[in-house]
Amino acid sequence: MEIKRLYDLREDADQSQQAIADYLNMHRSVYRRYENGERETPAWVVDKLADYYHVSTDYLLGRTDEPTPPPKSK
Repeated sequence: MEIKRLYDLREDADQSQQAIADYLNMHRSVYRRYENGERETPAWVVDKLADYYHVSTDYLLGRTDEPTPPPKSK
């Protein structure tokens, strides 16, 4: 599954692929494959990136155009 918003969110945040890969504790080449749709993006990466960019996972996955995540349950 290609997540088309990964590139746009990273660019909007003025981050490099290396910076995001470091945040995810992985090699840049692995992250690049996620961003380019060459490799399936695991759920834990989607979840962590949604938190990083302060968007919902549905927004990240392209299921909605509303980026605001729902409130966290306690």
